[in-house]
This record gives sequence, structure tokens and C-alpha cells, in this order.
Amino acid sequence: MLKVVRQIGQTLYRIWFYILVAIPIIIFFPVLVVFASKETWYPQFFWMARNLWAKPILYGMFCFPKVTYEQRLIKKKSYMLVANHTSMLDIMLMLVVSKNPFVFVGKKELVKIPLFGFFYKRVCIMVDRDNTQSRTGVYRRAQKRLQQGLSICIFPEGGVPEEHVLLDKFKDGAFKMAIAHKIPVVPMTFYDNKERFSFTFFSGGPGKCRARVHKFVETHSLCPEDTVNLRDRVRKTIFDDLIKNS
Repeated sequence: MLKVVRQIGQTLYRIWFYILVAIPIIIFFPVLVVFASKETWYPQFFWMARNLWAKPILYGMFCFPKVTYEQRLIKKKSYMLVANHTSMLDIMLMLVVSKNPFVFVGKKELVKIPLFGFFYKRVCIMVDRDNTQSRTGVYRRAQKRLQQGLSICIFPEGGVPEEHVLLDKFKDGAFKMAIAHKIPVVPMTFYDNKERFSFTFFSGGPGKCRARVHKFVETHSLCPEDTVNLRDRVRKTIFDDLIKNS
């Protein structure tokens, strides 16, 4: 009986999440469409996504963000933001962590999500990981965004791994891009999002959503041949922190 009650609660919890995702988009739809229509207006779109979408979702789910900064982001400076990926809450938590406007690089399949997908394809950099031409186009679009003073965010595992996997292997893309554009890599560890809202249906619940922003890794002296070392160094930072705080 207790198991049934718990499963009903977890089902309602998930329904509530999708309601929270949809409500701000519906309320502010006309304004969001305007800000999404021009790249130069993206900082305004980002401000709304951060303060009127991401934060209400986290607090509405009673998932309270707690961020520890080993180093602070400098306003109007571009970065490569990377973190482990375990939950849809990672998107919201990343928006809370960084006040600096950034653009997500993510898989094109997210376009299919109702409402969210409408804006996703307009303001994010989509990549088809099975298409070499698509992956090449990401670099061109990212360069344009960086020239506009924005940052880039990539979850380098390339997707959400199986739940028993603590941290999957990292793809090279984020680190190649950081080296090519000479921007610092900002490693982040998200500790609790899998527990708060995993992809297993009957799971999750309220609590803290802790994140740690590690010291940045500079790339100004690196060359393309350093990609693997940079990738492995950043992964080790996040992996060791996950082990320490498991």
C-alpha cells in the first residue's frame, strides 16, 4: 500500500514538473517570441529563461539550488560551460548557476518537446551527432555566438548515461571548441539532480540541488593536440568530486 501511495505521489510530482515547464512559456509566449526573433536580443531572452522559467521550476519542485563557486564568472566574458548530465533539471540548474548569458549546444531531438522545442530550435545550437556536416556547422554557429560575447554550454557526455553510470566518457567537441576559440573551460559538478528528477518514472522528490563551479581551465596556451588531455583533465575533476560527495 505504501509503495502505491509513493508511486502516485511521484507520478503527480512529474506531472507538476511539466506544468511548471509549460506555464511560464504560455504566459510570456509573445515576449519570448520577440526576444527569440533576433540574435542581438538573446540576452533579454536568457534573462527571462533564467529568472522567469528556470528558477520557478526549481523552487516550484521544491528543489532548492545551492551553488558553491571556487571561481566566479566575469561579466561579459565568454566561457565553455561543462557539467555532468543526469536529469532534465540540469538545464534549469545550469541557467541558475551562470548569470552570464550562454547558448546550449544540444541534440536536435529536443525540438520534439512541445512548447520547449519551439524556442529550443530558435535559440540553441542543435547538433545531429550522426551527421558530420551538422557537427561541423556547430563550430561555425558557436563562433558567431562567441563573437557576440556569449558563452557556450555543452554536456560533454553527449547525452544522459544509464542511471548506474556515475559519469560517462566525454566527447571531444566542447574541448576542441574551447581550444579553437581560446576560452576558459568551466567544469561543474551537479550532485543531486539524478536523485531529484531522474529519467526513471517512479523516482525523484524534493530536496537540495547542489552544484560546484570548479576552478577554470585556461586554454590560451593550448593547441588542438591538447584536446584529449584537456578533456581527461576536466572529466577527472568532475569524476573525483562526484566520488568524494557520493
